[in-house]
Amino acid sequence: MAAIALKQAHLARLPAGVAVPAYARETLVPSIVHIGVGGFYRAHQAVYLDDLLALPVPGQAQWGYCGVGLLAGDAAMRDAMQSQDGLYTVVERSAAGDTARVIGCVGEYLYAPDDPQAVLEKLADAGTRIVSLTITEGGYYVNQGTGEFDAAHADIVYELAHPQAPRCSFGYLAAALALRHARGLPPFTIMSCDNLQNNGDVTRKMLLAFVALRDLELARWLATHCSFPNSMVDRITPATTDEHRALVRDTFGIVDAWPVVCEPFRQWVIEDDFPHGRPAWERVGAQMTHDVLPYEKMKLRLLNASHQALCYIGMQLGHTYAHEAMADPGIRALVRRMMDEEVTPLLDAVEGVDLAQYKNTLVERFSNPAVRDQLARIGTEGSARIPKFVLPSVREALAKGGAIKLLAFTVACWFRYLEGRDEQGRDMPLNDPYAARLRALALQGGADAAALLSLRELFGDLSDTPAFTQAVGQSLASLYGLGARAALEQAVN
Repeated sequence: MAAIALKQAHLARLPAGVAVPAYARETLVPSIVHIGVGGFYRAHQAVYLDDLLALPVPGQAQWGYCGVGLLAGDAAMRDAMQSQDGLYTVVERSAAGDTARVIGCVGEYLYAPDDPQAVLEKLADAGTRIVSLTITEGGYYVNQGTGEFDAAHADIVYELAHPQAPRCSFGYLAAALALRHARGLPPFTIMSCDNLQNNGDVTRKMLLAFVALRDLELARWLATHCSFPNSMVDRITPATTDEHRALVRDTFGIVDAWPVVCEPFRQWVIEDDFPHGRPAWERVGAQMTHDVLPYEKMKLRLLNASHQALCYIGMQLGHTYAHEAMADPGIRALVRRMMDEEVTPLLDAVEGVDLAQYKNTLVERFSNPAVRDQLARIGTEGSARIPKFVLPSVREALAKGGAIKLLAFTVACWFRYLEGRDEQGRDMPLNDPYAARLRALALQGGADAAALLSLRELFGDLSDTPAFTQAVGQSLASLYGLGARAALEQAVN
């Protein structure tokens, strides 16, 4: 039987084993605008809402999603979402097999380069009550060295010069909030779903700093009336590939231009601060709390930092996927020992979490061969991820007299990766907003870490901390002098 194109009119024809929305999609009110419709959002936040809409919980139809793409690269997602009536397939992969479902809670998709005014009006509309974000860790314009707003960033320089023609997320948010203020409407709740510790607090600080450069009165209004709840999100979601499209077509009989594949595990911890209402996320497994920080710190320092540890050395050793890296005894030892010996002593107890079991589960998740998570995906935007996931543990360990050998080795592996080729001459793709500068410094410095360590906007005071610079320098010299395998064995032994 021929595979069926994914559309609303075709749902009844899909194979019986594929779950489809059982709610009336036409009744959904798109009162949540989500900026950054990528794989993670579609495998995580949208799945939670889809689960909720399937329950007999009154009043939830008021919480549909409107997706927004701001970047030129979002045009392909626009085409997929609009041609498929906002529908897409989620495939959960585990050792037990694959399961597929169609997600239906995205009722609208707007592509800003096509119609910027439509996006502004949607954000400024009285019916928009929450704006959620997955704009990557680098999308918040934080100077990693100081923790302050990076007003010199090229995006921000443009936005300040063209306040009526926004291009980035902060520009659109500021312009839309100015419209709401002028129209006598309250600000929407802004919820970051990116991997940042205190992501709501960071969003608040950076956005208010940006708005203050444009309109001090508007910034004061937002500081008083706008809510920025913190959240912790977790689900391993590899980038969509043609292999995934073929899987959905051949296994589940669906022609889907942009399915998403993920692991079965998911977690969402949300600070319950939504003055204009929210979906009943707690009914479908989200944890509503008044203190997200312990969960965020645990997840970012263990899961995300371990991802950084395994991906850069993994690529240098010729691995492509996370499960391949975790099958390497040296890399597995690196991840396990860094978690146990260097990060765990820095963590506070987290209510309801057995930390030993949590770490065991992380190792199992990283090792899941069905997910096939790409090391190149994990290694993107290291200039944002290393400072957010790895360096906080370095700073805290140094303050407490703790060990940093493996954390420093992870930074050195990133430095070696920035050169662009492994020891066999194979390309290691570099996807980073600062790629050209990082590559130039990596080539200039070679085995000498000083050039990269001089980037104060990334390392701040650590650039002048001998215990850190010497540890990174020794590890980088070993990577160049001994080779990746021997350097890894030296680090973990």
